[in-house]
Amino acid sequence: MDIQQLGKQFIAGEWRDGQSSRTLNNINPYNDEIITTYKIANVDDIDGAYKAAAKAKLKWDKVNPYKKRDILEKAVQYIEDHEEEITAIIMDELGGTRLKAAFEIGLVKNIIKEAATFPLRMEGKILPSTIDDVENRLYRIPAGVVGVISPFNFPFFLSMKSVAPALGAGNGVVLKPHEDTPIMGGTLIGKIFEEVGVPKGLINVVVTDINEIGDAFVEHPIPRIISFTGSTQVGSYIGQLAVKNFKKPLLELGGNSAFIILEDADLEYAVNAATFSRFTHQGQICMSANRILVQQSIYNEFIERYAKKVASLKVGDPKDPETIIGPIINDRQVNNLVALVEKGMAEGATLLLKGKVNGRLLEPTILTDVTPDMTVAQEELFGPVVCVIPFETEEEAIEIANNTRFGLSGAIHTSNVERGVEMAKKVHTGMIHVNDLTINDEPNVAFGGEKQSGLGRLNGEWSLEEFTTLKWISVNYGQRVLPY
Repeated sequence: MDIQQLGKQFIAGEWRDGQSSRTLNNINPYNDEIITTYKIANVDDIDGAYKAAAKAKLKWDKVNPYKKRDILEKAVQYIEDHEEEITAIIMDELGGTRLKAAFEIGLVKNIIKEAATFPLRMEGKILPSTIDDVENRLYRIPAGVVGVISPFNFPFFLSMKSVAPALGAGNGVVLKPHEDTPIMGGTLIGKIFEEVGVPKGLINVVVTDINEIGDAFVEHPIPRIISFTGSTQVGSYIGQLAVKNFKKPLLELGGNSAFIILEDADLEYAVNAATFSRFTHQGQICMSANRILVQQSIYNEFIERYAKKVASLKVGDPKDPETIIGPIINDRQVNNLVALVEKGMAEGATLLLKGKVNGRLLEPTILTDVTPDMTVAQEELFGPVVCVIPFETEEEAIEIANNTRFGLSGAIHTSNVERGVEMAKKVHTGMIHVNDLTINDEPNVAFGGEKQSGLGRLNGEWSLEEFTTLKWISVNYGQRVLPY
């Protein structure tokens, strides 16, 4: 795989430099080495990419659905054939560990396999009419062109989560990856679909930043859907901008997941699951457990075991197979986390485990004596920092869990499954898992958040619904009786 080719824009089926005079260095967050350097895309490049997608979509319309399925399935094979090279890029560009890379690649393959079924699921209906001799036909058709904006944390998967279903449903795509992960979130995906034979221009990848293009990516007249994954603050702006321009926004935003441990839980399992739910990929996952809620009767035993487990996690080079916690993606994220911890302490939180900061490497930090109204309990902690909060009753746990503007994921641990399910129904999240992790994503199950964690649902039939529209065509086999 030619890394230097992946350091170009992919527009209208061609690998080329962007037309801006500005450049972007793609930097390894662990050692600061430059992986690739891009001449970034400008507004004219955005325009060219959208026009290419619209034109290629007309060719894609004519491809047999079974052929479309075969092309998407070849994408899975391509990934399997290049899995070691892709793993190396994840470690270099994201600071992801080998374990994280395997997890992400598995998710990508599963979502493509699901999307490969979409061309055969574009089903319509024939409905009765109130008018004699009239037949109502309802066709499911592609929305047109989809603009996808992806984040830095799971860029391969969170780009593909929209790109593959959009293609499977018959759309053209323009993808703008995060500037910290332009290969894994962008140009690699362009390369994959180029290799498996989609029409030239059906998928385009533009590497750029907002200072260069402003709102052009969202405001462009061609895309009908804007799929954004990222922070709630940016997502709110993009959603409003999309609606203002009569486009449908799909928003997968921030989280502040509660991991609730009841006194009858398997404590050892809960400790391990809470650790994985917080510290996987340095805690840079929207579904990560920000708040561990523990019933008072087992609180002291839990924090003793939890601190010991968390302190054992190896921090360092993501290429070291024993490393669990690699680098944070950039300095801004590091500074945000440090500031949040300092504010938490100023508001009365206690450091049960104080993690050292070494550049972009943050050792895990555990905050106790946290109250639900503290900043660290209200904001998303996008890194290896976690709050532990005691509670007395189920009702109190539910109240604390819901005391946030977010509503993405969660977990409840108890030996009584139905007790857990009844509690789960009362927690205001799009997803919650009993005796499991807060981090869950399956290709055939509705994924999405409530409140300020997003709009819309992806995966399975819900992605098919989101990336298509319905067209009503009626046929009159007779003639209407007209009043005049």
